[in-house]
Amino acid sequence: MRWNVKRYHTLDYEMKQTFGQKIIKLSLDGGFTCPNRDGLISDKGCIFCSEMGTGEFAGRRNLSITEQIAQQKQMLSTKWPSGKYIAYFQNFTNTYAPVEKLQELYLEALSATDIVGLAIATRPDCLPPKVLDLLGNLAETNYLWVELGLQTIHKSSATFIRRGYDLDCFIDTVNRLKERNIRVVVHLILGLPGESIEDMIETVKFIGNLGVWGVKLHLLHILRDTDLYEYYRLNPFPLLSREQYISIVCDALELLPPAVVVHRVTGDGAKYLLEAPKWSLDKLRVLSGIDKELARRDSCQGSRYHEASIM
Repeated sequence: MRWNVKRYHTLDYEMKQTFGQKIIKLSLDGGFTCPNRDGLISDKGCIFCSEMGTGEFAGRRNLSITEQIAQQKQMLSTKWPSGKYIAYFQNFTNTYAPVEKLQELYLEALSATDIVGLAIATRPDCLPPKVLDLLGNLAETNYLWVELGLQTIHKSSATFIRRGYDLDCFIDTVNRLKERNIRVVVHLILGLPGESIEDMIETVKFIGNLGVWGVKLHLLHILRDTDLYEYYRLNPFPLLSREQYISIVCDALELLPPAVVVHRVTGDGAKYLLEAPKWSLDKLRVLSGIDKELARRDSCQGSRYHEASIM
């Protein structure tokens, strides 16, 4: 199976199959915080998260959603002069507010010109029944997906990164979202300290068997202004090389079901914050390396899924 020129099921392919044209994500900041940062769970946040959250490329939170959408369209117009858009609530926990406020923000985004859908990044412990019902209602008439930052299935790693919820909470939330026909995208981090390649692959196999719609594969970045940076400075640990990372990503793709939409195969650490690994700044080389390695193996996404499905 081939997805146009790629050997894996990219988001770009999925969007063109669904909408018949290029779809561009607009990264928005809804002004949210996080229970892992405001004291409800912890005041430290995840170990890799900076004071800016994960939205280094998102719009400015002092602007309205309508203004951010206009700004993001203008900023991206030189690269993509035409197309439709997904409004992506990216920064911090984008369901962590009263349901009335969430509805107001989501509907404002959906009402903007050329917006064809909504993407919402959040935590599985921040989706109470009323919010799930809101999302379910929106999904009945709008293209929508929800992103959950699992990162790993391994308890020791989850404790180290200070994730703040357990695996059962994640599984329960995924099932509740699927019951409402809401697409689920899961974030995974490859290269967490102490995890072997086998550990990373176990996480991938688990996600492949969970029936989620999409996945994002991230390389562990060491960003300044994070607790992970301070830990790395005092306790240096080995980081993945480009070659190791490419090999692990290709293994992961081979073990994922062909229907899973791959939203990302490498991360985008802000250059001015990135401490390591510096090779990740050359994103095109990483993407090209993945393509070449899959071609060398003469394999593609799902080619070894049967191995994962019987675990």
